[in-house]
Amino acid sequence: MQYAVKPWLSGSKFLIPFWIVVVLTFTYLRPDLTAQPVKEVTIPVIIAGGGASGTMAAIQCARQGVSCVLVEPTSWLGGMLTSGGVSAFDGNHQLPSGLWGELRDSIYNRYGGPAMVSTGWVSNTLFEPSAGNAILQNMVHREKGITLLLQSEIKEADFDHGQWHARIQTPDGPVEINSSIFIDATELGDWAASMGVSYRLGMDSKYDTGEKFAPEIANDIIQDLTYVLTLKDYGPDADRTILPPPGYDPEMFRCSCSPAGQDPKPYIDCQQMLAYGKLPGNKYMINWPRCGNDYYLNAVDLEPDTRMQPWKGAKNKSLGFLYYLQTELGYKNLGLDEMEYPTSDHLPLIPYYRESRRIKGLAFLRVDDIMNPYDQPRAYYRAGIAVGDYPIDHHHGERPDAPRIDFINIKVPSFNIPMGCLIPESVRNLIVAEKSISVSNIVNGATRLQPVVLEIGQAAGVLAAVAVAQNKAPADVSIRQVQQSLLNAGAYIMPFIDIPSGDPHFQAIQKAGATGLLKGHGVPFKWADQTWFYPENYVSEFEFIDGIRDYYPSLLHQYNATGEPLTLLRFIEFLKELSFQADMQRLTTDWQELKLSGIPSADTLLTRRMLAVLANQYLKLFERPIDHEGRVLETTP
Repeated sequence: MQYAVKPWLSGSKFLIPFWIVVVLTFTYLRPDLTAQPVKEVTIPVIIAGGGASGTMAAIQCARQGVSCVLVEPTSWLGGMLTSGGVSAFDGNHQLPSGLWGELRDSIYNRYGGPAMVSTGWVSNTLFEPSAGNAILQNMVHREKGITLLLQSEIKEADFDHGQWHARIQTPDGPVEINSSIFIDATELGDWAASMGVSYRLGMDSKYDTGEKFAPEIANDIIQDLTYVLTLKDYGPDADRTILPPPGYDPEMFRCSCSPAGQDPKPYIDCQQMLAYGKLPGNKYMINWPRCGNDYYLNAVDLEPDTRMQPWKGAKNKSLGFLYYLQTELGYKNLGLDEMEYPTSDHLPLIPYYRESRRIKGLAFLRVDDIMNPYDQPRAYYRAGIAVGDYPIDHHHGERPDAPRIDFINIKVPSFNIPMGCLIPESVRNLIVAEKSISVSNIVNGATRLQPVVLEIGQAAGVLAAVAVAQNKAPADVSIRQVQQSLLNAGAYIMPFIDIPSGDPHFQAIQKAGATGLLKGHGVPFKWADQTWFYPENYVSEFEFIDGIRDYYPSLLHQYNATGEPLTLLRFIEFLKELSFQADMQRLTTDWQELKLSGIPSADTLLTRRMLAVLANQYLKLFERPIDHEGRVLETTP
């Protein structure tokens, strides 16, 4: 099979010579990129886009022992986190999964601990975009298996005879990379679209998704984007007032906040509004939705090199908001931080896109799947590779004609994302990350946030590495093998809030959840949804048997388990009924080795923690393969 891809990525507009940083550390060989003809280099995995997902994909791929090339058109890494100026993590504060947790720890270390970055009320962790870029660059440079090409663009890519052939323009000249796996981690899913992957864009019809909250008729309305501002307080005597941008109208911003004392029932005090995105270093992130700098623009299907022109409208909206803050609200001491970004206008390198194309993948995650994960025809929760806890949050204030959906009151618990959301229905050897995964428009409101996108990237890196190591297409890779690699890296595959990755039984409990042996209890909660495992609660005989029925068809119509608490003796008896060799002496010995507490006896009541650990040791349900809908493929009669 051959995919021909049109070469519509043009030269970068971000070039600023003294900021150019290009790292060329080829693992297989170090080509002279200035030589002609074009050098060909073979690297197993090529990653388009050094944003949140792409950077994590590269790091994890390299840590799996598979070399990769990471191609980013700007001089920065991090995408929306850094280049887009959204340097405040939304959600997952209590789910520090894998590389997301590692990145957060690096930020803590840079600033002196969690308290030093809890500066604004929108997030528990805020940081300067330039610091985020520096941290990510350091993380990437530490991995010998990553070839980093900054200010570089993939001009062409085609798939032929099981290999991707990508022509890349770098500041030092062209190079051609041959790879087995291509990861599209661009901000808007550009390469997936160019390669012919089917996708959705805009609001879905309820008749397509089956979601009762969705509109009757689909449309192409996406979420508002924002051209974020990073402001600096230059001191009480400073006057950093800018010129009003074209089209400035102060009435656009009147309802953004109320100056102290002017409104007896203000929406929000103006100082509170600024404190929303207060950063370390006496700086402010301005990413304010209500009568602020949100802006409607759907430029997704434009060719990438033509998007900068419509970005000007978003920039002017944000600059207008800044001018309003300075002249109408009196914050003339606040001005653009001229040292934060490598841009001539002191604005971020890219806008903050909240919504992208969404591919049609091997799994399609709908709001019903995260609202009631255990009651759906497809057991997607079993195939999880990333977790999130943010509520469904959409920005449509700049499109008043958009169908009215009360998104924030679509209450869901924390959730996971199945691996099939990263794999297109068609186009082999392609993995899609960032915000372009296969979810509904409604679900995108929860999966688009930074920690989740970081986790998606880490999972994409594992999937690519395993596919290369086994010479398989991503669709044929074992879900359980990817999940095991993620668990080994300290990542979560189930969103259990009460079992941190440092718990000695973290993996066993994650596996108990991912097999369906023991189900979590979901709780929609404010701005940090939850799923609880309750490890010290007792488990009943019926709950145990019900949790393994899909793996043992003989149990489907067998109801010899009561609602009484499960004892160790009854657990042994059930094991024997399933033809396992088990006795009290063996379990007593294993009990200590498995680091379970207490002295076991026949009458010991098993907690959910104990059952998870013992079932993982004896039943090994996690070793049974599943498909992309969570169906168990190997059962025991």
